[in-house]
Amino acid sequence: MRIAILTVSDSCWNGTREDISGPILRQLIINSNILSNSDVENFLVSDEKEEIAHMLINLCKTFDVIVSTGGTGFSLRDVTPEATQNVIEKKCGGIETALHMRSLQATPFAALSRLCAGIRGSTLIVNLPGSPKAVKECFEVIEKILPHAVDLLTAKVANQHHLSNH
Repeated sequence: MRIAILTVSDSCWNGTREDISGPILRQLIINSNILSNSDVENFLVSDEKEEIAHMLINLCKTFDVIVSTGGTGFSLRDVTPEATQNVIEKKCGGIETALHMRSLQATPFAALSRLCAGIRGSTLIVNLPGSPKAVKECFEVIEKILPHAVDLLTAKVANQHHLSNH
């Protein structure tokens, strides 16, 4: 499985702050018993809706899963969910609910997260909050479901290809 980690942050993009959550997410994947065989790459983009959408579209050409971190809050510059909604073809409400439920177990402030999950082509895109603590909590949810989600997306693409050849 090929996984792209996309950190969305103006301060990391312009070099005034070090990306913490992206590397934490990468380490969680590498250390995972379930996902450790995955090919993982980290990317960085500023909090510009068009740039986020452009990056997501390009990453979908190469990766099975894109997990973004950051830009899901209430501030004016938090536009990751809007960018994601602009590029996905199908929404994954169950994943969003599972992530919110897990986060709400840790803090009531999780209700302020506007994360989004969806599918573009055969790529699953999942937005996570930017805090390292929230990334760790949400990883507990996605770690278990990513392999099956990718299997389903791959099989669906194969079935569509098979049907179109008849």
